[in-house]
Amino acid sequence: MSIIGEVVETVKALTQGLKVTLSYIPKEKLTNQYPDEPVEVFSAYRGEHYLNVDENGKERCVACFLCSAACPADAIYIEATEDLRPYEQRSSVEERYAKIYNIDYGKCILCGFCVEACPKDAIRHGHNFEMAVTNFADLIKDKEYLLENRNRESQIPVVIIDSQMNVK
Repeated sequence: MSIIGEVVETVKALTQGLKVTLSYIPKEKLTNQYPDEPVEVFSAYRGEHYLNVDENGKERCVACFLCSAACPADAIYIEATEDLRPYEQRSSVEERYAKIYNIDYGKCILCGFCVEACPKDAIRHGHNFEMAVTNFADLIKDKEYLLENRNRESQIPVVIIDSQMNVK
């Protein structure tokens, strides 16, 4: 093939690509102006976890280790204490609790197995998707942070869309 033939083929290919690119210019853009406009997520979206409490405000986790056992990424670390909770914090007569409850988001794949495995509905997925950090150590979230996440969940400016595409 001659040099002129190659130039013609190249110009043809460039023209075709430019034609596609220019055809998108007059169309409406789908860009969300994120900090200014709320983000739309489905109600089943699995974001950052939070530890749930019961109707009396007592934490539900009884350190049964089922969430840790169900985690395929081994991202959950729990240490149970043999001491009973203080009487005011108990939700049943004899109940152990997690002294340490850590989730390593450097490992976590947000699969939801921990949420499904929990018999007490103690751990849930929230809708927080802003998990960027500048230090790997900050990816490990402890029990206090996860308990506070429940309160942060109501402050997240997201528009929740259910499976029928209805905005809530």
